[in-house]
Amino acid sequence: MDNLQKIAVLIDADNTQMSKMEALLHEVSAYGRIVLKKAYGNWKKPALKNWENEVKRLAIKAEQQFDYVAGKNTTDIALVIDAMDLLHERTYDAFVLVSSDSDFTPLAIRLRESGAYIIGAGVTTTPESFKNACDDFILLEYVSQAEDDEDSQADRQTPEAPAAHPSGQKPSDRRGGKQPQPPAPHIEEIHNLLRIAWDKFQDDEGFVNVASAGHYLKRAKPDFNCKTYGYAKLSELLDAFPRKYRVERKVRGSGTAVYYKCL
Repeated sequence: MDNLQKIAVLIDADNTQMSKMEALLHEVSAYGRIVLKKAYGNWKKPALKNWENEVKRLAIKAEQQFDYVAGKNTTDIALVIDAMDLLHERTYDAFVLVSSDSDFTPLAIRLRESGAYIIGAGVTTTPESFKNACDDFILLEYVSQAEDDEDSQADRQTPEAPAAHPSGQKPSDRRGGKQPQPPAPHIEEIHNLLRIAWDKFQDDEGFVNVASAGHYLKRAKPDFNCKTYGYAKLSELLDAFPRKYRVERKVRGSGTAVYYKCL
């Protein structure tokens, strides 16, 4: 991850949320430098009429793709062709495929086989095949601006107390209107993965570095994101279950590392 320098972002405008693009680009920037940003679509379609201002503002290159035959999505083909051309240029270390369409699963697999780091971005209902074909998968419902994160901090529950919503999210934000809630995830799967990480990576004292466990979680479940469960960091999630985990902060070098042990 630390070696990622050049990133290509390819956006399927027909199957993604325009309103999340800026926040998504901020999220992707944590992985490295975004060199290329392209959005694909038939911009003559009424459904895409609101994209123009956002594409201009975010300096995304709009790729026009006409529908040669009614009912056929030629946009997907155009994106795939460009992705393979970019792969053979050997210029990019990582590709971000922004879509909730499972049709991009073979593309993600092919790019990954070539050694590129693949980041998918889509909604929670994106088919598992596409999610698992990526190294990392960003859930657009949980990509938000800083003020949203502050709201979730204010709503933090006490350890193991029942949250108002199964996902730990607020039913509304400070701007008023009700926000649609994605399906609540099953946190028991995360507990199982954390126990596997503890079994595999514990040190002589029986503790596991939380950072190492986090890397394992992303490999095992590419769409894993602590915010999905209502926590800003993995250490917060562990702290919330004192009956399952013993968490310790240890001084290592010039900083502090967090470790946990399963109980």
